[in-house]
Amino acid sequence: MDWNRVEGNWKQIKGKVREKWAELTDDDLARMDGKREQFEGVLQERYGEGRDRIREEVDTWLKTLKS
Repeated sequence: MDWNRVEGNWKQIKGKVREKWAELTDDDLARMDGKREQFEGVLQERYGEGRDRIREEVDTWLKTLKS
């Protein structure tokens, strides 16, 4: 799935985000609002990983989502 679809279906996909990244709060998810840059930034804050590592994880996760 590409990120445009994630952003367009953010309300439905938030649950899948929470399954993958359980440390995210409701406030985090609201702050992201489906925007990839914000999403990756919050993941960096919560998990202490670098931008490249987070981007790689997000790309891998996107491949698991059905289109």
